[in-house]
Amino acid sequence: MVSFAKLSLGICGCLILAGPAFAQVQPAYRADEIERHFLPENNLGAPRALCIGAESQCSNVTPAAPKTTSGFDLLVNFEYNSDRLTPAAKANLDEFARAMRGARLARASFTVEGHTDAKGGEKFNIDLSARRADVVVRYLEAHGVAAERLEAKAFGKSRPRTNDPADPLNRRVEARLRAQ
Repeated sequence: MVSFAKLSLGICGCLILAGPAFAQVQPAYRADEIERHFLPENNLGAPRALCIGAESQCSNVTPAAPKTTSGFDLLVNFEYNSDRLTPAAKANLDEFARAMRGARLARASFTVEGHTDAKGGEKFNIDLSARRADVVVRYLEAHGVAAERLEAKAFGKSRPRTNDPADPLNRRVEARLRAQ
């Protein structure tokens, strides 16, 4: 008799494999994908421009603005009113820690941003989002990432990810590359 594993999308939006064939949750991304997000292969430094000619010919030649690195969604989502890491969140954080320990991100520092949905008061949500960011920072530190490379920030419900402020997808942690 052939046994099939059950495939489902968990609350974090990542693929969760369940059944006897799969003993652990699969991460939503790999360490090399995280590295590419923050340090694209074609990152050649700040743009520059050179114009040879009269000043009037060169006045409209300006270098393009440097591209800013957007936040990386760690796919660390949380249950309602919780700062406990789920197995899916831990699998994703394991990959993030692996990327941070790798050579390409060895000198990078990150801001770990905690967020909540809009349920509850402002003070409660700021506290909860701070606990969420802190638990992620502690987990990464326990997995070999130096504390001075991580900064936790709490945003509460002020930056919803979706148009519906009560959406569970707003209960998350994101990471942003800090300027060196």
